[in-house]
Amino acid sequence: MATIKKEAVSKINLGLGTGRRKTAVARVYLREGNGQIIVNGKDVNEYFSNPLYVFMVRQPLDVTDNVTKYNLVINVSGGGPSGQAGACRHGVARALVAEDETNRPVLHANGFMTRDSRMVERKKFGQKGARRKFQFSKR
Repeated sequence: MATIKKEAVSKINLGLGTGRRKTAVARVYLREGNGQIIVNGKDVNEYFSNPLYVFMVRQPLDVTDNVTKYNLVINVSGGGPSGQAGACRHGVARALVAEDETNRPVLHANGFMTRDSRMVERKKFGQKGARRKFQFSKR
């Protein structure tokens, strides 16, 4: 019975954050812990094979000196690896601000609170791509 209570304590979310980039959406749950990051049920190093994406996810924690203070549980969907890593970074920053408002100036100065609103331009009809046209023939 004591283990059930211990599990319930570890499931308490200190902060929630939703991050978005391109077509990716990440829900970040901030919990007390030792610095473990789980993305879609896997360790962050296992989920993002590129170390650059792992670095991107950890950036808000590094800037605020909270690397070993919290555990993160992240559910991310949509987009590719780059968009998902950016969405995770945005979500982690928002979760840290939800937990402690004093983190906002540092995170905002580094650009982690701003949503990167660049999206893929849609393909237009009568064209080969978003901007690329079919080859013009004079005769």
